[in-house]
Amino acid sequence: MPDVPRVKPSETRERVLSGEALLVCAYDDEEKFATMHLEGAVSLAHFRQRLLHVPKSKEIVFYCS
Repeated sequence: MPDVPRVKPSETRERVLSGEALLVCAYDDEEKFATMHLEGAVSLAHFRQRLLHVPKSKEIVFYCS
């Protein structure tokens, strides 16, 4: 498996706010998402629902605790 690139939180925030990136909280449990998500993040379930509509050029950043 290739190394997963790490990004700094400040860089991620800038990319999400500018619309360059989509921030996904990688919890399957909606209750965990409700208590653990960062501002601007979408739930994993919501991401899966809209995956076909996410442009291939959009950076996707997954996170969990």
